[in-house]
Amino acid sequence: MTLVAGVDSSTQSCKVMIRDLETGAVVRVGRATHPVGTEVDPDLWYTALQSAIADAGGLADVAAISIGGQQHGMVVLDSAGRIIRPALLWNDTRSAPAAAALIDEVGAAAFAERTGTVPVASITITKLRWLADAEPQNASRVAAVALPHDWLTWRLRGFGPDNPVLTELITDRSDASGTGYFNASTNAYDLDLLSRALHRNADDIILPTVLAPAESRTIALGSTAFPAHLLVGAGAGDNAAAAFGLGASTGDVVVSIGTSGTVFGVTDAPAHDVTGTVAGFADAAGGFLPLIATLNAARILDATARLLGVDHTELGLLALSAEPGSAGLVLVPYFEGERTPNLPNATGSLLGLTLASATRPNLARAAIEGLLCGLAAGLDAVAAHGVEATRLLVIGGAAHNPAVAAIAAQVFDLPVMIPEAAEYVAAGAARQAAWALAGEPPQWPVAVAVEPAPDFRAIIRRQYAAATA
Repeated sequence: MTLVAGVDSSTQSCKVMIRDLETGAVVRVGRATHPVGTEVDPDLWYTALQSAIADAGGLADVAAISIGGQQHGMVVLDSAGRIIRPALLWNDTRSAPAAAALIDEVGAAAFAERTGTVPVASITITKLRWLADAEPQNASRVAAVALPHDWLTWRLRGFGPDNPVLTELITDRSDASGTGYFNASTNAYDLDLLSRALHRNADDIILPTVLAPAESRTIALGSTAFPAHLLVGAGAGDNAAAAFGLGASTGDVVVSIGTSGTVFGVTDAPAHDVTGTVAGFADAAGGFLPLIATLNAARILDATARLLGVDHTELGLLALSAEPGSAGLVLVPYFEGERTPNLPNATGSLLGLTLASATRPNLARAAIEGLLCGLAAGLDAVAAHGVEATRLLVIGGAAHNPAVAAIAAQVFDLPVMIPEAAEYVAAGAARQAAWALAGEPPQWPVAVAVEPAPDFRAIIRRQYAAATA
């Protein structure tokens, strides 16, 4: 049996999945937690990666590995390969003013044309501008810029402060396309934009080499941290890895409910949205992945369950006991600001509160409806930019709450399919590792857990639209 491994280094944890190359069967798994916060020392990710690999039984019998990771995080290194400061994560909104400044200087239309993305606070280029403005001494030391999966891949291969070969940093199109200084149509970095961000000439800054989807590299000569025989794939951004793990193709739109919410679909052509709502990212297989992201997703349900003093199962039962539309109660769940729409300083709102609507079931349902309506608005946006939607694949732990599944069929006017619970980012990374090893991507099956009957209720979307107008 030939084994391959996929890693999901997410905001909250590191997961390792080891699969059989031929069948895709999961042989063993491992996990380790990440620290909470929007600013993290990358060394803690590497410690978690080592722990998760050990928890999965090690890599001695594994032939190839790839890492999928949270996008946009800013990892800056000096010329000796040392981390200059803690990484700013995608959900750190302190760079919102930097995003506005960059748009003023370059223009939204120019950004959309040159990179596919109009910067918001989550995008890497805005974090680099923040660094240049807020910490100029640190900015002056930057010799290389990487994203979380790039840096972890470099460390896994045996590079770091003890072997600081910065030119061995590698990435893929999907993650590079989320930086704000990469053109996924030409597969080239835009050094002018990077120079603008850092207030200095960026020609001497090392950026990860962008590998093709099936390309790979080897472990550094003399490294003993991981087996020398390992083939290491290019890796991918988390959403692209999830799409690849699901085997998503044209017509499939993925709705992912995790720490953040995302809606994305595979296309052959790039998106250029001058409003900045849709990010024109690349996918993990050579195409494109137009995407919207929300800052608020599963934690909406966490907060509401905590408020009502129930667990998630009880929250779902309460929600299903209320009528669609929650008797006019609408939760606009911008608890941590919002990215789509771009309102980094927003807070949540509860509207339509009356003596009749002020019930625990209505609040439970309003939380789920608000979560899904925000994602449905995102679906409208990506559909307007060339994504053909014939069915929805809804993933993430929250998708397996029966209330979320049932209400999704009422919010989305499309067939909804909920795949079996799995770590799809890690699954996609493992599939990429298999592609690098075997020369073609394997066709591993994806099991379906639930297909709720279509039950579209227009009142839910109509109320939410009025509340957010």
